Amino acid sequence: MAHSDDRLSPAMRPRTAARVAAVQAVFQIEQGNDTADSVIIQFVQHRLGTTLAGETFDDGFIPEADVTLFTRLTRQAEAGTEHVHELLAEVLPPTWPVKRLDPVLRSLFAVAITEMEEKGAPPVNVIINEYLDVAHGFFSGDEPKLVNGVLDAVAKRRAAAAQGVASSEEPKVEAELSEDGPADHALTEAAAETDHSHDGQA
Repeated sequence: MAHSDDRLSPAMRPRTAARVAAVQAVFQIEQGNDTADSVIIQFVQHRLGTTLAGETFDDGFIPEADVTLFTRLTRQAEAGTEHVHELLAEVLPPTWPVKRLDPVLRSLFAVAITEMEEKGAPPVNVIINEYLDVAHGFFSGDEPKLVNGVLDAVAKRRAAAAQGVASSEEPKVEAELSEDGPADHALTEAAAETDHSHDGQA
């Protein structure tokens, strides 16, 4: 894993900022064994919104976040953790169990898949592109390729299930997840070639 030292821009769109905050909140819930409501209260009171001193991401604040979206995604991701882990197990290689993923990636997948499954969610390609942006804010290595491949595979499996396609025909991530090194979550270049561009409002 290679966490990025670069900070996400405080000028990002409010809904993108809400997704970043939700990933951080779900990470905190998992690591601290906290409840969703207690972490949401902490974020709303102490980390979201513009402060008198004008703190930014560098100071641990997320000034532009859409609080309503943040709250909804955090609650739903926390409640649906087991479901998300089951979906991830279906698309990841057998040699790479969910618990082996970096905890930030697990949190990102929980929030992204939660939003993907919401009624009236933005188009899948928009959601994937949004969480690629989020991943680039957290990681400087190959992790965004994994995010791209996993979310694309989950989306395709959901579409196949909706059309009644047998599970044996549903897509999996074609991954080469190395055992060590800074790119330990990397996908092969071929598996990461799917390009998701902004299309519509996220």
